[in-house]
Amino acid sequence: MPKRTDIKKVMVIGSGPIVIGQAAEFDYAGTQACLALKEEGYEVVLVNSNPATIQTDVQIADKVYMEPLTLEYVAKIVRYERPDAIVPGLGGQTGLNLAVQLAKKGVLQECQVEILGTSFQSIEQAEDRELFKKVVEEAGAESARSDIAHSLEEVDKIAEKFGYPLVVRPSFTMGGLGSGIAQREPSCLQDAHRRVAVHYLSVLAVYCGEARHGSV
Repeated sequence: MPKRTDIKKVMVIGSGPIVIGQAAEFDYAGTQACLALKEEGYEVVLVNSNPATIQTDVQIADKVYMEPLTLEYVAKIVRYERPDAIVPGLGGQTGLNLAVQLAKKGVLQECQVEILGTSFQSIEQAEDRELFKKVVEEAGAESARSDIAHSLEEVDKIAEKFGYPLVVRPSFTMGGLGSGIAQREPSCLQDAHRRVAVHYLSVLAVYCGEARHGSV
């Protein structure tokens, strides 16, 4: 692939502190991305809140912002630095979610910032359970019976419709964080996933546990 000469400054979004449910290799991958981009002659701006990593060493990127990885802070940095492009995919779930938020809030369009790697539309299709289900159906592939819930009450209704066991997965957590299996009682489902409903946009995909071999 030829080098992009229309891009001068690239922002890399780090993965933040290593947490349960997010693989640690994103920290290594982000570090290598910064070094590779610098080697190609690009100005590299890194945003990462993790002080306990070589990635935030001043030699890894041209500029390092050790700030909270939230929409508010990252949007301010994007508006100040005006990068030509951002690389969110090497920041794991944190980077991908921030890219989606920046796009939806219009920050990327406002600052004319391009997403390198996986596009905004592809991130949405991969992480939004409802959109992903449509992609699978349009491709003619088979998937487990499922439905979308935005509250614990809706989860109970879906449980009554499908029966048990059920797999419950929140959207925008590709690593599986917050997922679980409910074997029988609706009350168990509520207790196990109350935190999920609060912290992950209250969007849950409930899958029936009878998926056949080869289903998505």
